Amino acid sequence: MNSLDARSQILLKTLIERYIADGQPVGSRALSRFSGLELSPATVRNVMSDLEEMGFIASPHTSAGRIPTARGYRFFVDALLTVQPLERARVDELQGQLQPNQPRRLLNSASHLLSDLTQFAGVVVAPRKDAVRIRQFEFISLSENRILLIIVTTAGDVQNRILLTRRSYSANELSHAATYLNEHFAGLSFDDIRRRLKDELRQLRSDMTELMTATVDAGSEAAEETATNYVISGETNLLDVEDLSSNMSRLRELFKLFDQKTGLMQLLDLSNRAEGVQIFIGGESGLAPLDGCSVITAPYEVNGQVVGSVGVIGPTRMAYDRVIPIVDITARLLSNALSSNH
Repeated sequence: MNSLDARSQILLKTLIERYIADGQPVGSRALSRFSGLELSPATVRNVMSDLEEMGFIASPHTSAGRIPTARGYRFFVDALLTVQPLERARVDELQGQLQPNQPRRLLNSASHLLSDLTQFAGVVVAPRKDAVRIRQFEFISLSENRILLIIVTTAGDVQNRILLTRRSYSANELSHAATYLNEHFAGLSFDDIRRRLKDELRQLRSDMTELMTATVDAGSEAAEETATNYVISGETNLLDVEDLSSNMSRLRELFKLFDQKTGLMQLLDLSNRAEGVQIFIGGESGLAPLDGCSVITAPYEVNGQVVGSVGVIGPTRMAYDRVIPIVDITARLLSNALSSNH
């Protein structure tokens, strides 16, 4: 596929950049003007028809100009794109918005940041269940038989659950139970905790058994909820994208995809298994509603272990040179914030 000569590459790059900037099909006259090459419009037309034959560009029926195809965008992203790193001041600004002392809001903040900066949909996949490990338990007595259980995971997620118990527990007992759980089970998943607790409950005073069992049951349920969870922000931005809003039935399919989650989760899971930024253009995602879209994702980590991914969903006609570094730096900053929070 890399068989394009230098002249063809420059013209293809110019055409795609003009089209991304203006959204209008690009004609040979404009190309000979903007490419910086001393070529006659006739020569440009010849190169254009070669590029069209190879499937990199296409002619919309009503216009003499050409537009990129998904294959053209793919070649552009892989071989022709120069990505501009974000300025230091901008990175510092983003870092300020991803504060590790607000763990519950971190994933939401990252998703909003992605959508605000790109004006497309921003998505963050929460850590999967097998990565949900416990950092801390806390109990607060609400009334005689109601206890608030607070669970903080190593990824910074905070879950609250109300436990209904048959008897009331004193503040001292609750404090003792929390200390016991934190000392013995911090850093473990709920499956591990359940297995260990089975053996250890036999040695514990029987009146604490009910509280401990209720805690693990509620915690497992909470972990299950975050298992396939993702936060998506700015979907409505896509209504303002002309390339997408001109096809309402496709847009409806896209919103349905966001609601169902499973297909999108599978795509984003691929990103968890890859290194660095991944770009899915049009049909490459394997999801029909995303045919007119590109998805740019990057995995994030907690202490070196990949636990989820962040991404942007927008039209194939997007400023890749701008969006790629935004996704990349958001993933890195989220990793730093969550790891320092560990």
